[in-house]
Amino acid sequence: MPKKLLLLPPLSASSSFRAPRARPVVQSAMNAARTGYRVFSANSTAACTELAKRITERLGAELGKSTVYQETNGETRVEIKESVRGQDVFIIQTIPRDVNTAVMELLIMAYALKTACARNIIGVIPYFPYSKQSKMRKRGSIVCKLLASMLAKAGLTHIITMDLHQKEIQGFFSFPVDNLRASPFLLQYIQEEIPNYRNAVIVAKSPDAAKRAQSYAERLRLGLAVIHGEAQCTELDMDDGRHSPPMVRNATVHPGLELPLMMAKEKPPITVVGDVGGRIAIIVDDIIDDVEGFVAAAEILKERGAYKIYVMATHGILSADAPLLIEESSIDEVVVTNTVPHEVQKLQCPKIKTVDISLILSEAIRRIHNGESMAYLFRNITVDD
Repeated sequence: MPKKLLLLPPLSASSSFRAPRARPVVQSAMNAARTGYRVFSANSTAACTELAKRITERLGAELGKSTVYQETNGETRVEIKESVRGQDVFIIQTIPRDVNTAVMELLIMAYALKTACARNIIGVIPYFPYSKQSKMRKRGSIVCKLLASMLAKAGLTHIITMDLHQKEIQGFFSFPVDNLRASPFLLQYIQEEIPNYRNAVIVAKSPDAAKRAQSYAERLRLGLAVIHGEAQCTELDMDDGRHSPPMVRNATVHPGLELPLMMAKEKPPITVVGDVGGRIAIIVDDIIDDVEGFVAAAEILKERGAYKIYVMATHGILSADAPLLIEESSIDEVVVTNTVPHEVQKLQCPKIKTVDISLILSEAIRRIHNGESMAYLFRNITVDD
């Protein structure tokens, strides 16, 4: 017996039948999570998280939830308290006096975020540690290159830093490095906070710092002076690999091998190239750590007639008894940025002033996350800045 076909009536416009809906809400939430970003602080001390708080306030974001602490045996432990899967994560790490602990905190947090499936891990390191150890010294090592390799191995994919001690350090990394400049903020401080700055002269405390000083002088339309002489001790005077191995007594010399005799270096008496008489002297540099060189430069500038002396630097490390030496010296004011925490030093020496650079760091974070060009942050910036 043939089967009867059951014919359904055609659906009218007023029919209540509806096709099942897609679920875009979950998908859009997943897309939002993939394109989001988080900002973490890798410091275990409260004093070092101040810059991270300033940056997140400018971004209108909250600081990521994490725990960084030292165990009783001295080991560093990092715990991430929220999901970062598929997100851009920025780790802000300021370097306190305990440099090695800060480095380990950064490495362990980067590796923790990598294992938590973060999409990109960007380190915001305003002062890059070990940047002075970027050249070979006798039988030493280039520690800065080692640190760059360790950061890449830990999972970092990008770094934002400021005023590297040597610009060539960027070549140590296998991923992008944005080397921001603090010079716009320091130049603004000179123009707004130093009375009668038109009567100032920019001073390089050694010939090595002459290019930076020249850049400042040209922007401010001021004169330039350079201190040169035996009172200065720079990195270039240290023995490097070209002097290795050292001389050995009774050394065997190949017959017929006569190398040209190299004359030993001898610095001339200390001199100031340029007129500072009756002027405000502004000494500029990238790092101020051991202040003996700056104190000696201030003394010679006072002898040559400078009536007020300022010292300006990006990174104010101010180790050991630097605040006491500054307080007792001829220096009238030391101006540094907050790339390195130095609140304790400011309490010891009221001559130390701080310039906030969280604005440019927060803008760099925003631009990198949104895939925007960084060229605006480098406008009118030269290589020598």
